[in-house]
Amino acid sequence: MGIQKNIFILSVLLLFSSLCFSQEKGVQFEAKVSKEKLGVNERLRIDFTMNKDGDNFTPPDFNGFTVVMGPNQSVSHSWINGKRSFSKTYSYVLAPVGRGKFSIKQATIEIDGNIYKTLPVTVEVTAAVANSDNNAEQGSYEADLHLVAEVSNSSPYLNEAITVVYKLYVSPDTNVSDFRPLDNPTYNNFWNQDIEIKRLEVKNGTYKGKPYRYVILKQVVLYPQKEGKLTLEPLSLDVTVDVPTNRRDFFGSRLYTQTHKTVSAGNRTINVKSLPQKGKPADFTGAVGKFNFKVTSSKKDLKASESLQLKVEVQGKGNFKLFSLPKIDLPSSMEVYNPEFKENISTSLSGMSGSVSDNYTVVPQFKGQYPIPSTSFSYFDPSTGSYKTIHSEQAVIDVLEGPQPTASSTAAPGNTKQSVVATGSQFKFIKLSPSLRSMEKEDFFGSGMFYTLLLAPFLLIPLAVFAIKKKQEVSADVQGNRIRKANRLAKKYLSEARKALGKKEEFYVALERALHNYLKAKIHIETSEFSKEKITSILEEKEVDGQNVEGFIGLLQSCELARYTPASEVAMQQDYEKAVSVISRIDKQI
Repeated sequence: MGIQKNIFILSVLLLFSSLCFSQEKGVQFEAKVSKEKLGVNERLRIDFTMNKDGDNFTPPDFNGFTVVMGPNQSVSHSWINGKRSFSKTYSYVLAPVGRGKFSIKQATIEIDGNIYKTLPVTVEVTAAVANSDNNAEQGSYEADLHLVAEVSNSSPYLNEAITVVYKLYVSPDTNVSDFRPLDNPTYNNFWNQDIEIKRLEVKNGTYKGKPYRYVILKQVVLYPQKEGKLTLEPLSLDVTVDVPTNRRDFFGSRLYTQTHKTVSAGNRTINVKSLPQKGKPADFTGAVGKFNFKVTSSKKDLKASESLQLKVEVQGKGNFKLFSLPKIDLPSSMEVYNPEFKENISTSLSGMSGSVSDNYTVVPQFKGQYPIPSTSFSYFDPSTGSYKTIHSEQAVIDVLEGPQPTASSTAAPGNTKQSVVATGSQFKFIKLSPSLRSMEKEDFFGSGMFYTLLLAPFLLIPLAVFAIKKKQEVSADVQGNRIRKANRLAKKYLSEARKALGKKEEFYVALERALHNYLKAKIHIETSEFSKEKITSILEEKEVDGQNVEGFIGLLQSCELARYTPASEVAMQQDYEKAVSVISRIDKQI
């Protein structure tokens, strides 16, 4: 029993060891990325690695990226504890084209006759990051260029204008041939407006004490809408740089190649100060800047029921689109219509300037003198850090003619109750001849429509008899029917040729095709049998008149000659009319 037990244990051990040694490592083919989240100004390295040699490697479409380098191929062999390991890698360096989430699709490889695929890889591209480390992904050539965002004021008040100017600095030793934006800032929590740059101009300047050339790419005016620290997202560019190589042309000049470099202006922090609460006027509506304010009237003297224009206007420099104009209170005896808003604003690097106004149409109802009360407008002046209030001058409107005011019409300003006074043309005359309809309906029986429908069948009988006789006459005209049928057939086959009149090649190709199609339809001749002798023989067998046969053959010859000789539009028109006539005559004889 002991010997049998030992033999059984030894057999189990041998079987287990044989299973272990017989197992081979399966084929592995996978995609690995250097990072799953990167900034738009960074580079991404992706490796497609396999543990067994393969052929016919097919990379995926790198949607959302441009290929900066690759494919670079590397092979590794190693022996560890008597076991051989193999690794083959295809590497790419990619540059994102914008922000978002992008999926790198499957790559394929053929190993031992089987097709293997990698799993898709999802990569998130964020806004540009500071101090991006691209290392080898940037390539061996370092272009000396910088994108800078110059902010006019990094600590403005709420609703105070600031300017951001984006400049691309390029060293004299670097050649830039093109650029395109990768990521434009969204300016969250800012009211913004771009300043148009009509033409890019290269200027000389300095960057960190060194001479550079620079170009202004973008200018924007911002009005902060939130207090506290606000972040300006960076502008990122993909710049095409000319890189010198070790090769030279026939004359000894160095040859250049192109590479891409991503530059970013970096994040900028704006510390927005809140407007002071101390001394804040009650009528302040958010105006920040320097302004003038006035209320003007188009007339000082007028009659009752005549109109005047009352203009409430603010002029100056500031956040015109971000505050409200003050309202005016007038006596209830003056009818006031909703104001018409007008603006005349221009935006430059210093901010918005111009004027905005509310134009009221006012109609006085009674005779008398009516004061236009003084109206105030308050704004905050960031240069002095204080509020200022401007009062308009009080004016008097003198209504010379009109009804005398009643007690209720002399109410104070702001009272909306008004007396109804019949002045001018406020009421229309009563109509003396109204258009009235009877409520009683006429019976259908015995009406005009009734007798019309009753007699209509008797009137239609003669028309029907005439139409039937006309149809019979047309059917009896055998010869005329054949002629009409032949003409319709000719026009059917020659419709394409008629459309191509004036275009020599198209016309004669269509004409020749029409003649061939007609013969195929009428005498069932194949295209391979088209020859002038064959066509002449068949038409003569069909007892077609010799003149018509010669005319048909002549048209075919005209189509052949037109390929090599010029043809006028008159000649094409004559050939078309001749084809219509010949086909019509032949169709009547077959």
